[in-house]
Amino acid sequence: MEPSTAPAKPKPKPLAKPGDKGVEQEPGKVQTGKGKLGSLTNPETYDNVPGHVIPILEHEFDDFEGEADEFLAGQTEEVDFIGFRLKQGVYGQRQPGVQMVRVKLPFGGVTPEQMDSFADVVEDYAPLNKGHITTRQNIQIHHIPLKRMVHMLRDMAPSGLSSREGCGNTVRNVTGDPWAGVAEDEIFDPTTYAGAYTRYFVRHPTTQLMPRKIKTAFSPSDADRAMTGIHDIAFISRMNDGVKGFEVKVGGGTSIMPRIAPTIYDFVEADNGDYLKVSEAILRVYDRQAWLRPNRARARIKVLVDKVGIDEVRRMVDEELEGDWVNDRDFTIDHLRFDIDEESQLPEPKAVTSSPNGDRADFDRYLEANVQKQRQDGFHTVEVKVVRGDLTPEQFRGLAQIMRDYTGGFARMTVQQNIVLRWVREEALYDVWKRLGDLDLDDVGPRRITDVVSCPGTDSCKMGITSSMGLNKAIQTRVEEMNITDPLTREIHIKMSGCPNGCSQHHIANIGFYGASLKVGGRTLPAYIPHLAGKYIDGQTIYGARLKSRLPAKRVPDAVERWIRLYESDRKDGEVFNEFVERVGTARMEEEVKALTLPVDFNLDTMQEFIDWDRSDPYVVERGEGECAV
Repeated sequence: MEPSTAPAKPKPKPLAKPGDKGVEQEPGKVQTGKGKLGSLTNPETYDNVPGHVIPILEHEFDDFEGEADEFLAGQTEEVDFIGFRLKQGVYGQRQPGVQMVRVKLPFGGVTPEQMDSFADVVEDYAPLNKGHITTRQNIQIHHIPLKRMVHMLRDMAPSGLSSREGCGNTVRNVTGDPWAGVAEDEIFDPTTYAGAYTRYFVRHPTTQLMPRKIKTAFSPSDADRAMTGIHDIAFISRMNDGVKGFEVKVGGGTSIMPRIAPTIYDFVEADNGDYLKVSEAILRVYDRQAWLRPNRARARIKVLVDKVGIDEVRRMVDEELEGDWVNDRDFTIDHLRFDIDEESQLPEPKAVTSSPNGDRADFDRYLEANVQKQRQDGFHTVEVKVVRGDLTPEQFRGLAQIMRDYTGGFARMTVQQNIVLRWVREEALYDVWKRLGDLDLDDVGPRRITDVVSCPGTDSCKMGITSSMGLNKAIQTRVEEMNITDPLTREIHIKMSGCPNGCSQHHIANIGFYGASLKVGGRTLPAYIPHLAGKYIDGQTIYGARLKSRLPAKRVPDAVERWIRLYESDRKDGEVFNEFVERVGTARMEEEVKALTLPVDFNLDTMQEFIDWDRSDPYVVERGEGECAV
């Protein structure tokens, strides 16, 4: 007999509160802040020059050089030097004796002079002859010996490039929508306020050694191209009776415990600096969570929100805002604002040198895929697809000159590891396309299926388990060989990370992978664990479902092709990939690749499966401790 009533649901466990066992605070912790402008704790002045958001302080280079010399001479313990080095944006690699530098580009903004500077330092210092755009709008340059690092930092400084707090348990690079200021759907452009937030929290005393790093994003619209849901703190533009402000989100993040940031405040005013005051209160509360510090791998602010709930976090922040510290701060943003009127700085139109004659099919495909109209009449953005986010010195310089000639010097990096050229006049689009072609940067289809995203993986990262860049190349080659023309299939996003931490943001891809390993007898294969049906577009953040499959690395491109073929053959009319996966279920998707997960014996015919992509030696797991949690 069928039951007449549904079984009772188990009662949810009550959320923890501050003071409960396991969530002990540090109520007596001294938390100083930046004082009033001109004080010793806030001496910096700011010029609204494009690209010069973070001030360059010469004495910091002297400090770095001195600390590095002492470390190399054996006068400083490594653990002490690492903490100092990270706050300068210099990160250790899996290769001994060399470092990576992470150069911050707030909201992705970059100037022609900075592009030239990247070209120069990559040419002079980087053995691989490339700079890498990250999924957080930074530029990373790898394999730099410590002794040479300070010279490279000095060489970049005149153009306004800074790596201050690019690493460490600090407020990291502040990201934003690359179309902010020119997008038709924006509520208002948050660039001014993102710049002020960046300036306020760089070298802020409270944010130098938090339990873990803080990632921040600003979005001008509900389309949320800045992906606020996966950030520790994030801001979405809002208007309230003609007053500018932000919806504030707290507690998002990917990695081993993915969470989507809930809203802590629906509206916080912008121009009076309230959003800075609320942000500092949030960070003060977070900084006092003593229970988070012992396990630094799980010490993100999302863990606090998950443990006590967003309502309790809001209560804690409201209480914090009643403290005496508020009266000691200067939250006005007049001296912090980053105000740039880009349109007023545009040059006169450049003479058109060519036009599409005869067959213009290739150019039209590029216009459809890479070019968008701005809200300003007659102007367009051109999104430059950068394969795997890597740029050579020649490409950096070529892009710099295109920016000078056609954009007024304005461009922004993207979280998809691409570049958006802004303010391109309609009549100049063909010339820009041809110039990009000369640089081998005219690929069609950014943010589409052939625009595969990955972190560096074992190319450089201590935490890497697999060669995610090698897999990126293999998958991109495969989907290009498939010659996909179906419009819905072309909208699939593929991302892969070299470990579970998710620097490629694989959790929110339609098809995502993270690096793992697979034991076969006494040997080990590089492998990947897939996620399906994630999303980060159209104002939605959805984490993909983790499959039970564990795929050998060399079989992953076959799995991608099988899923795509299944989708194209069995979908309903107009059904997008995520809807298809939800309808057929993850078990069906696992079944489709089951044969690819079967173990293989090691022999001459199969030995390539025991070698990772872009490698020549048999695979072994070599994973060190990531410095992010040091």
